[in-house]
Amino acid sequence: MRGPVLASGSMSWSAIAPALERAREDAVSAYALGARAAPRGARRLAIGDPQAPLPAFLAILDSQGLLGDDGRLAPNVHLVSMGDHFDWGKREDRDSVARSGQALLAWLAAHPPEQVTLILGNHDLGRVGELADFDEVSFRAAQTEADAVAGGQGSAERFRERHPQLPAPELVSRDLSSFRPEQRRLVAELLRARRFCTALAPSPRLLLSHAGVTREDLAAAGLSGNAPIDAGAASQALNAALDHAVASWQDQTPLAIPALHRPGEAARGEGRGIFYHRPSHPDAGGRDLFEGPPRRRFDPRWLPPSMVQAIGHIGDRKCRELLRHWAPPVREATLGRLRHLRTNGRDVRYDVGVAEPRDSDEALLLFLDGTMARAEPRSYELLDLDTLCPASPC
Repeated sequence: MRGPVLASGSMSWSAIAPALERAREDAVSAYALGARAAPRGARRLAIGDPQAPLPAFLAILDSQGLLGDDGRLAPNVHLVSMGDHFDWGKREDRDSVARSGQALLAWLAAHPPEQVTLILGNHDLGRVGELADFDEVSFRAAQTEADAVAGGQGSAERFRERHPQLPAPELVSRDLSSFRPEQRRLVAELLRARRFCTALAPSPRLLLSHAGVTREDLAAAGLSGNAPIDAGAASQALNAALDHAVASWQDQTPLAIPALHRPGEAARGEGRGIFYHRPSHPDAGGRDLFEGPPRRRFDPRWLPPSMVQAIGHIGDRKCRELLRHWAPPVREATLGRLRHLRTNGRDVRYDVGVAEPRDSDEALLLFLDGTMARAEPRSYELLDLDTLCPASPC
């Protein structure tokens, strides 16, 4: 598989090379599947969306001293992957990206659940959602049509008529561009083994999920009332909703979670819900995007108070585009950096770096997606789940 060109002398390949070899083996061999478990280890860290070549991902881990000599994570590490393990890069790299994504997720899943937590992302769900009934031949045919539409040589309306399970040609030309059926098999196995999770609560006030949850999302999951919601209760309810949906799900049909996740389709448009939606100023987009749940956008003032959430899913450029004047002008490089948003239900402020809640009723949102494929591995920040600060290399 092709990887990035790492700066000369920037990394030692003594730990990366064994991990690459183990990942290639994991991608094609069976391994034990265990259900999700509570994080253990002296170092509990979360890493933003691993939509990047496998060597770059491993180089980030190596720069933090997280890799052991055996090609696995060091024994004292628990790593949370924030979801979206597939799809990045250029059109000509689709095959290598497909192999890389498969190996990356397989390598993570080969660790025991006490050492690696897999948060479910919308790109992961796309394999068992919009692409649930595609084989390799039918997908490549649809992608050829979609590429033609993107090049101005086809009709998007005609494409949707031929592929009613897809909301738009962009889905197979760009958004889920590196799909292969073996990825769907891996995602389905991990879902049925309850290895993937919707959310994780490392502490009573900290909730991790791919794209965040609002008060209304938690009510849809069965949690309501005026009292502050414990992150553990929120995690339990959100994971129970996923498990219930998976239990009744059949292969070759799109996986949906009532009120929380709706896959896209031609008749109803793009996918919606807690794996897709993004914080946004109400003026940044049509009103229909905010309707739900499930929805495509949410006003950050809808976040549950007295809770810290950490998410992936959205990089700095998109945050600034959607949050408008709630975000200050860019003052420094942001690739690979952690970011935050804070709100008291009235005022909203977004910026680079992490922050502490100013009062007990404030909602704090931490952003972990540092656009990994473009970031320098040595400067890519992971979140320490105990200090809520950027992790320090060991």
